[in-house]
Amino acid sequence: MQTSPDSGVSRTPAEQRIEDRLREMTLDEKVAQLGSVNADKLLDDTGELDEDAVTEHLSDGIGHVTRIGGEGGLPPSEAAQRTNELQAYLQTETRLGIPAIPHEECLSGYMGPEGTTFPQMIGMASTWSPDLLEAVTDTIRDQLEAIGTAHALSPVLDVARDLRWGRVEETFGEDPYLVAAMACSYVDGLQGDGDGVAATLKHFVGHAAGEGGKNRSSVSLGRRELRETHMFPFEAAVRTADAESVMNAYHDVDGIPCASDEWLLTDVLRGEWGFDGTVVSDYYSVEYLRSEHGIAADEREAGVTAVEAGIDVELPCTDCYGDHLAAAVEAGELAEETIDEAVRRVLRAKARKGLLDDPTVDPDAATDPFGTDAARELTARAARESMTLLQNDGDLLPLVGEETDAVAVVGPKADDAQELMGDYAYPAHYPEAEVEFDATTPLDAVRERSDEYGFEVHYERGCTTTGPDTDDFDAAADAAANADVVLAFVGARSAVDFSDSDRERVNKPSVATSGEGCDVVDLGLPGVQRDLVERVHETGTPVAVVVVSGRPHSMEWIAAEVPAVVQAWLPGERGGDGIAAVLFGEHNPAGHLPVSIPRTVGQLPVHYNRKPNTANEEYVYTESKPLYPFGHGLSYTDFEYGDLSVSTDELPPAGTIVADVTVENTGDAAGDDVVQLYASAENPGQARPGQELVGFERVSLDAGQAKRVRFEVDASQLAYRDRDLDLIVEEGPYEFRVGHSAADVVATASFEVTGTSDVPRSGRTYFTETDVADVE
Repeated sequence: MQTSPDSGVSRTPAEQRIEDRLREMTLDEKVAQLGSVNADKLLDDTGELDEDAVTEHLSDGIGHVTRIGGEGGLPPSEAAQRTNELQAYLQTETRLGIPAIPHEECLSGYMGPEGTTFPQMIGMASTWSPDLLEAVTDTIRDQLEAIGTAHALSPVLDVARDLRWGRVEETFGEDPYLVAAMACSYVDGLQGDGDGVAATLKHFVGHAAGEGGKNRSSVSLGRRELRETHMFPFEAAVRTADAESVMNAYHDVDGIPCASDEWLLTDVLRGEWGFDGTVVSDYYSVEYLRSEHGIAADEREAGVTAVEAGIDVELPCTDCYGDHLAAAVEAGELAEETIDEAVRRVLRAKARKGLLDDPTVDPDAATDPFGTDAARELTARAARESMTLLQNDGDLLPLVGEETDAVAVVGPKADDAQELMGDYAYPAHYPEAEVEFDATTPLDAVRERSDEYGFEVHYERGCTTTGPDTDDFDAAADAAANADVVLAFVGARSAVDFSDSDRERVNKPSVATSGEGCDVVDLGLPGVQRDLVERVHETGTPVAVVVVSGRPHSMEWIAAEVPAVVQAWLPGERGGDGIAAVLFGEHNPAGHLPVSIPRTVGQLPVHYNRKPNTANEEYVYTESKPLYPFGHGLSYTDFEYGDLSVSTDELPPAGTIVADVTVENTGDAAGDDVVQLYASAENPGQARPGQELVGFERVSLDAGQAKRVRFEVDASQLAYRDRDLDLIVEEGPYEFRVGHSAADVVATASFEVTGTSDVPRSGRTYFTETDVADVE
């Protein structure tokens, strides 16, 4: 341990090293550490470094380098080489020799050439398998590290309840507990034991709750709902997964833009939760304080406001930091100590990742983690396990047996590989560019099985995703009439942002209606896809609808008329195989919905844990219940639960309680079930959600097998914010409920909390411990 001679504070060698570097810096070198630079500013048209640009942007050093591989469109070995060259320049040609933090996007996989594309996160949430997600992000980490990336701008922790919002697909759904559990596993896989890639929690906070379901619109939430619902996943990931970075949201909350909110970014995040990582700005959000929110007169004022609020690094490039911050310090408008504290955090992040010692990687080995058999099998497994069987009247699925001689395949999502990708997948992020990638479409996968199972395939697209043209309906209907079953692949196309030209050609098939900037007012299937389903249904041939889409669609007519519906979400590059494996019975579906699917957009909000008055009051023309409830998912086998028992009838406010239940596979096929545990306060002191998820476990069972699932719940998991916004456990009667979904409760057990108590900041438990044991 060393002691700084000027402060008398005892510091570790790493901290002393940071202080020594900081002491050496000029003001210009300090503010450079809080900035960033885009790949397109550093690379020429051939993908080589532009030496003049490098000197212009990096001569004083830099904090982050933005997406050299992904934005630069460089294959792995070249991405690694360019990163090495930039780091070498910073080490040898700048006065202090401090390397940069290279960052990339990786929501559903590294968003760059050759990166493996996994299912979009709404699909991963449907697996209800944090362990599987951790394996996925462990693979993503390997690919990022190989190209020299030290920081990733994922995962998304927004709690998605307004399904008009285009970015629902990026989230883990509507429930804060499920979001938190999946997000923590995402972080664990990406960061490893701390020597991996820094994960960034975004978008802090409430980004999914914008007015009108629009991407960057204002959020009007009370502090109680903000903390209990939208902050909870972030708090859990900071406190239990040690997430190393947080990104602010674009919007304002009750008039305060998140990029300027010191209470949010400093008082709560650092003061209450003890976060010691870096806060990075969402792209251009600092500048938006001027151009969008109008609270800053110019870039300098925007920069000062953001850094004082707690944003350490401006991304993706330096617009409002850099010279603007230096000038503000020199003019007495900004304390240099504020700059110093942000620089410390940036240098600490660089030290944690080993960048201050050796920031280089081996370009010859950069391709090793890409395109591997293990990565392909993992994304195929993830696709299979995300498939959610919503209905299966008459056991139309799986398609096995001698009665299937011909299969008609229709719909715009059947034979376009890009239609399988989420908005932050590399191919979908650049929809107008020619991007080479390896993927299996549903039509490919069905045709591969046609020889094995002995059936013919008749394919007709029928229509585009958004266009009005019905000219190909007759051909699709003919294919359906000459088949034993119809597989209709429908949904929304996913991409990032509408341009003005996109809006002008909204009827063309390339227009996205899901993804960032693609918010909608109608949750029906876009274009004439619903009409296509109706047309093939009129032929009398049984129809199975497969929804390949990042957003839930209101499909009441389809649910009423067709026998089978599969929610496939955006299943990634092996999505076609995952879909076909379920359709033909090679895999027993076990996905469960992470959101409630409404009958109509007018039902929103329709999430399962609404307060009783909201959940129970009906409309004139429709009921309040969703079409498919949160947690719903069918199987090709049957599961039965025994009684739910609890370890005690009286729970102290600082104690724990154990709930356990037996689940048995009473069918003829092996399968997985998701056992869901909900808690409900019987007569709380405030209007509370009717029930809240407090635990879950995905259980694998052979036919006839039974297992006992044990949930250990801490009393603090029942806590809520009182009138003074203090976190308390309240005395009174409670009920545990276990079921197949939030709406299909099959067993309950009551208990009493014996007293009311505050929950100390260091004494909160976020997750239920589970244990699964065989029943003899």
